[in-house]
Amino acid sequence: MNKLEIWLESIDCRGELKVVSADASFRKYYRLNSTAYSGIVMDSSLQKETLTPFIDISHRFHEAGVKTPEIFKYNIDDGFLLMEDLGNTHLFNKLDDNFEPFYSKAIDSIVKMQNTNIDNLPIYDNKFLKFEMDFMEEWYLKQHLGVTLNQTEQNTLFVILNSITTEIMSQPQGVFVHRDYHSRNIMVTPYDEIAVIDYQDARVGTVTYDLVSLLRDVYVEFEPKYVEKMALYFRDKKGLRVDDETFMRWFDFMGLQRHIKILGIFARLSIRDGKHSYLNNIPLTLKYIKEIASKYSETKDLLELF
Repeated sequence: MNKLEIWLESIDCRGELKVVSADASFRKYYRLNSTAYSGIVMDSSLQKETLTPFIDISHRFHEAGVKTPEIFKYNIDDGFLLMEDLGNTHLFNKLDDNFEPFYSKAIDSIVKMQNTNIDNLPIYDNKFLKFEMDFMEEWYLKQHLGVTLNQTEQNTLFVILNSITTEIMSQPQGVFVHRDYHSRNIMVTPYDEIAVIDYQDARVGTVTYDLVSLLRDVYVEFEPKYVEKMALYFRDKKGLRVDDETFMRWFDFMGLQRHIKILGIFARLSIRDGKHSYLNNIPLTLKYIKEIASKYSETKDLLELF
């Protein structure tokens, strides 16, 4: 009997465990059928430090009215948690249906999330934004493609990344940022509610971050007109007094930062962790970068680099 099974037995949750998923981190998820509790077991034993933030943010979300799985039991020392089973339907699974109402609800949830208590959460500052984008050169260019930039190319990239971070920091700041709010991290409950998961890495940052994660999702592509329509729906729902062009510029530059970072993360997941399926999502990620970089004078040189 392993540690997880011993813990479940100690809380009278003897039952069958079935693998649900393993995400991009080292966490694993199981569905438990037990006479005492039925739910989802999260095994964070390889990343124990993520469990306390998950529990903390769950409480903050509850206070802000954001739907999340209810937590039943947890074991901080070993990294185990038992929570409510919200079913098998992600927002991603609704894309073949009439998906627009669900995306409107998902955007409404961003507005709620941004009302969440942010006390003592780490901040998305200039330094961290740049740190994330540096994953691209190290893991995507050097490790994955075997490409080393010359000095001129490095200088060009340095200027572009600085322009991106400067633009992002000019936007409204100081709101809760989920950091991975996309179609596979949003559940649709049997009552058609939107429920948020996988939020343990949250920070305080820019107003457009979670919006661009949702609408320029690296797992699904929407028509540009729909993306702009829903981005502006968020702006109006949030009550931001800014013109369409400025807001979409904010949105675009935030997307560049996120997608540049993701290139590096996908390459790292393949090289370091053996999770090669993420490489399948690189073409769409690159497409986003090239399309947006071509729109602005500050980022056009990025096209030549790629």
